[in-house]
Amino acid sequence: MITITRRVEFSAAHRLHNPELSAEENWRIFGICNNANGHGHNYAVEVSVKGAIPKKTGMVMDLKDLSDILQRAIHEPCDHKHLNHDVAMFEGIIPTAENLAIAFWKGVAAELTKYPGVKLHGVRVIESRNNFVEYFGPDA
Repeated sequence: MITITRRVEFSAAHRLHNPELSAEENWRIFGICNNANGHGHNYAVEVSVKGAIPKKTGMVMDLKDLSDILQRAIHEPCDHKHLNHDVAMFEGIIPTAENLAIAFWKGVAAELTKYPGVKLHGVRVIESRNNFVEYFGPDA
């Protein structure tokens, strides 16, 4: 079993806000990230898949195929968008880095079903130089 990783980057805005809470409570929990107009990040997302190395190809999967999946599942829907307003996968979800990782997992996992023997291993969302989250799936 071996793991391979591909990285994709995008720029997006978001607002950390729970509509069920008061303005004061949202500010207390989310601070400046609750700015009414949102704020932005240059995100990097690293997706790792694992599998055996077939003798026929010598690759768990073609990294170009993984790149194409990340473009469709992450970059195209999110790049230069406001995650709260423009991206369907975040409708009704507070777009924290944690929730982004879970949503990206679901999108990538759905596309990986076309690749027998390849399993999604992890999704890392890097929100800034100092902050990142990792998600290893619902069964981890």
